Amino acid sequence: MGACATAVPGIYTEPKAGFANISSQVTPAIGKRTVFAETQAENEALKKQVHAMVHRKTISADTAVQVALLNNKGLQASYANVGLSAAEAWQQSTPENPIVSIGVLGIGAPELGAYRAIEGLIRSNVLDATTRKQRMAIADASFRQAQLNAVNDTLALANQTRKAWVDAVAAFEAVSYLRRAKATSDAGSELAMRLGETGALNKAGQAREQAFNAELAGQLAQARLNATRSKEALTRLMGLWGTEVDYYVPDALPALPRSVGRVTDIEAKALRNRVDLRVAKLGLEAQAKAFGLTDQTRIVSDLEFIAGFEAEREIEDGETETVTTPQVEVEFAIPIYDTGKARMRKAELSYLQAANVLAEKAVNVRSEARGAETSYHAAYKIARHYRDVLVPLRTTVEEEGLLSYNGMITNTFELLTDVREKLGASLEAANAKREFYMAQADLTAAIYGGGEGGGGAGGEGATLAAGGGAGH
Repeated sequence: MGACATAVPGIYTEPKAGFANISSQVTPAIGKRTVFAETQAENEALKKQVHAMVHRKTISADTAVQVALLNNKGLQASYANVGLSAAEAWQQSTPENPIVSIGVLGIGAPELGAYRAIEGLIRSNVLDATTRKQRMAIADASFRQAQLNAVNDTLALANQTRKAWVDAVAAFEAVSYLRRAKATSDAGSELAMRLGETGALNKAGQAREQAFNAELAGQLAQARLNATRSKEALTRLMGLWGTEVDYYVPDALPALPRSVGRVTDIEAKALRNRVDLRVAKLGLEAQAKAFGLTDQTRIVSDLEFIAGFEAEREIEDGETETVTTPQVEVEFAIPIYDTGKARMRKAELSYLQAANVLAEKAVNVRSEARGAETSYHAAYKIARHYRDVLVPLRTTVEEEGLLSYNGMITNTFELLTDVREKLGASLEAANAKREFYMAQADLTAAIYGGGEGGGGAGGEGATLAAGGGAGH
């Protein structure tokens, strides 16, 4: 068998093999760069960049995503897996090393005319040579699949980080509204206590105001805890620790855009761009190649070729005679029990399984794209309704209540109720705005990939406690 090295495709032996392809697909999708750091110097350079971006600074969603792509170690592990896949393809492209064995046999003492025999064998696996092309094709498909998996991991991290940032900012915005509501409630509770001391307010009225104040105190404490957890989830995705956790997020989400447009041909865009769909296609391709490989090797899967020689040396009467005998052996398993039909059946079913997985993925991608666009526009309309209708109405009620109070037409508790209801409406508007930005992130993920089920890291938004006339 020929043991010379075959030409190895250069892409497998390149430093950071496959990473350029990953970067070229990530940047157009999300507009951010990503880096594969292999050396200490590269890691130190990234650490300095991250420090300059976050330390004691208020970060935007784009900054959070960029930091995560540069600093998340799980993502770096995904990139390293691409390198491992390239190394495997490289190894598959190299012929298997032959096995050489040499033995010396001797009978009797040399001075008495000893018999000497030298035996040499070279063993090579025939299957390695005959199936190398197919195995290289499978390894190449796995290499490309690893690249797409890394792209999907990158998009998923970007999407998770953006949603975590939205969730953290929304949580702190909820805290600010609840803090203002608590200040109003404190004033109402204090007034109720003073009026109770003078006999102007009965115990039921006092208890009502104090109960509402107590409920609101619990809600505010829970909102602060949610904000802390949400920020910690964001910190974890960005891979920050030590002094790098000393960063800030804004106190409120950005204002809603003036309008949002329709995404034309969203299903076609998703089918064309979704990375997980391309991963499934490569899985089908790998199964097809494995099927061909199984078909070719169904009988000779255990075949080995052995070539060698045997050299015999005999010393007699001071003369040496050497006889060399070539040897060729073929070893293989006789397919009496396993004729390869079981392996063929497994290959056929594996291919069928991959084909159905791909078909299901295509159906799901279409559905996710339609659902994401519907949710995006619905969330925008709901958020605008709260902003343009409910909050202005509650503001009018509060302003008119203040005029009535100044004219001594209404009492203080009615005025406080109006203020609470206005704050409650503002909080609901903030929650609706959060849902819009979450839906916006999901829309991008539905087109390019990297989406996940469920909402953000912090769960449901906060609402004002029911009671004291502020039931929402």
